Amino acid sequence: MNQRRRFVRFNAVGAAGIGVQLSVLWLLTGVARVHYLPATFAAVTLAVVHNFLWHRRWTWGDRPAAGHPIALFTRFAAANGAVSLAGNLAAMPVLVSIAGLTPVVASGVAIGLTGLLNFWIGDAVVFRGQTAR
Repeated sequence: MNQRRRFVRFNAVGAAGIGVQLSVLWLLTGVARVHYLPATFAAVTLAVVHNFLWHRRWTWGDRPAAGHPIALFTRFAAANGAVSLAGNLAAMPVLVSIAGLTPVVASGVAIGLTGLLNFWIGDAVVFRGQTAR
């Protein structure tokens, strides 16, 4: 698969993951009144799981799996998940407490900041492969 098509798929999965993350964040902060930092942690974690499942099946589904699914998820979580979690948790206090954005809007900004880096990590580290099927 060419990189342009893969990038489109990556973004489609990412858009759905954004929906997961922002919905969970809104439910936790707006409905359940959970503080935005633990709510961000939970929302990002669920989005990472969602994204892994779809990326493995669709975005990089043409590449042979490099190891056991649990090992692959661990690599994904350590790479993409860590970038998403660190980026969101670092940006949220600045965007919410200093800039005055709502948690959902701030999370959207943080997602934008980490997106391109996550594509590169997914392609070069997590779902790397010598050849496509």
